[in-house]
Amino acid sequence: MNNLLQTRFTVAERNSGSMSGLALLRWSLVVIFIWFGCMKFTSYEAHGIAGLIANSPFMSWLHTLFGIEGGARVVGVLELATAAALIAGALVPVLSALGAAMSTATYVITLTFFITTPGVFVPSLGGFPAISGDIGQFLLKDLVLLAASVTLLLASRASSSK
Repeated sequence: MNNLLQTRFTVAERNSGSMSGLALLRWSLVVIFIWFGCMKFTSYEAHGIAGLIANSPFMSWLHTLFGIEGGARVVGVLELATAAALIAGALVPVLSALGAAMSTATYVITLTFFITTPGVFVPSLGGFPAISGDIGQFLLKDLVLLAASVTLLLASRASSSK
């Protein structure tokens, strides 16, 4: 089984050619997930993301089960677990893919907030494509983070020429 996983996955930065630049993506994502994950354990952050969670069809159940601060802590644990998988993925091929997949899922979900969260688009400016400075612009950065995550995920698949 271990050999099967080793042949299907690789550490993204060790894939074909010079992929050392991907280390910048990995470690940038690690910093973001650790920082944001730790922040989820503060009341300030829990209440700051409450509207995003409450309006999400994928995440609103967190408030029902755990309340505002408990729901934020669950998200924080998932973010810290993603950081841990990304860190371990620098050494273990299957964890390289797992961490990148977890990161990808995170940003796919957060980008759905564009559709589900009131206040993202500014009606006084004509609505779409004008986005608000507080929520819309905060979420827009997730598009780049999604691209970084997908890049790591694709690079974590072993090259067929190996």
